[in-house]
Formats: sequence, C-alpha cells, structure tokens
Amino acid sequence: MEFSGFTREDFDVFLVEGLEPRMDALKERIRPKLESLGQYFAPTISVLTGEEMFVHVAKHARRTINPPKDTWVAFANNRRGYKMLPHFQIGLWKTHLFIWFAVIYEAPQKSEIAEKLLKRAEQIYREIPKDFVWSVDHTKPEMIKHQQLSNDDLIKMLGRLQSVKKAELLCGYTIDREETIKLGSQPLIQQIDEVFQKIAPLYKMAIS
Repeated sequence: MEFSGFTREDFDVFLVEGLEPRMDALKERIRPKLESLGQYFAPTISVLTGEEMFVHVAKHARRTINPPKDTWVAFANNRRGYKMLPHFQIGLWKTHLFIWFAVIYEAPQKSEIAEKLLKRAEQIYREIPKDFVWSVDHTKPEMIKHQQLSNDDLIKMLGRLQSVKKAELLCGYTIDREETIKLGSQPLIQQIDEVFQKIAPLYKMAIS
C-alpha cells in the first residue's frame, strides 16, 4: 500500500484561496492518499459488514464558487453512489481527520434507518466508546462527544433523524491534525481500522 500518512501541507490545502487553486491542490496532494486508503479499507469494511463495499472519493463536482472546506473517501455497497445509503467515510478538515459511519439527508430510507437504530438505542449508547463523537451535519466540523450525551440525548438525535427531512447523523472518531501528522502511516491505519471495528455494528443495525 502506497500511503505515507498525512502532512502539514495536506491540511494546509484548505487554506489555499479560490476554488480552482484549492481543487488543484486537493487533486494533487490529498486525493491520491484518499484513493490509497479507499483501496486498502474497502476489503476490511466488506468483511466487517458482510457486504461488498465500493470506494467513492469526493469529487466536489457541483461546486462553482466556494472551495471545499473538507474532503473524504466514502465506502458504500453501491458502485454508483453512496450519499443515498448508510456509508462510511475517512476524510480531512483543516483541523482534524475524521472516520465516520454516516446517514446523511440524501438517504431516502432515512426514517426507516432511524427507526431501526432507535430500537437499539440503549445498546448503541452502551457500546459506543466514550471518546467517540457524533455529528448532526456533515457540512460542519462541530461534533458532540459521546461521553457528554445522555441516553435521552441520543434518542432525541435518532428521533430527529427519523422525523426531520434534512436531519443527518454521523458517528465515529476524530484525530486532530498534529496527532494525525505525528502518527504517520501504519499507526494511523491501525487507528482507523480500530474505529471501523467499533462503528461497523451501527451499519449492520441500519440495514438489518
């Protein structure tokens, strides 16, 4: 596997001004690394979920003015797309790396997925590690620490996912930029692998 880890220059791509210059920098510096991570982890996630997973590196093709503030590689059981399905992501903001299980607003089965997760809410609350985090909007870097949630808070988030059209829910782990840089290649891969082991059960609950 040709993955050398992420560098300060990779994170600083998100400081490049202008859509085209930033897109060029993303394509040159970060996309090859995300593609490597995608090819490496697709078989792992396929085994964890029992479904063949396909790799989707973000292209940001719809953007015409605002440069992307983050980028990612996604894994889903569909060759053609991932946004409409429960899926996994590895990606970067300028401040941190993220590893997510994600159900975003484009998913037409969002309400049914939320209902399945609600039935297992107590188990989810108990089994997600305390240092993991939640997000209710994949377009923003803000997160909620699992250790700061009550069981009722989690039920409310899942209820919102079920009833609000634009609601989203992501669960996973983040590593700040300096720690990501320090980890280099193999320790980072090991860390990502451990996170996928912990969030794969959410996927299985969502599709059961």
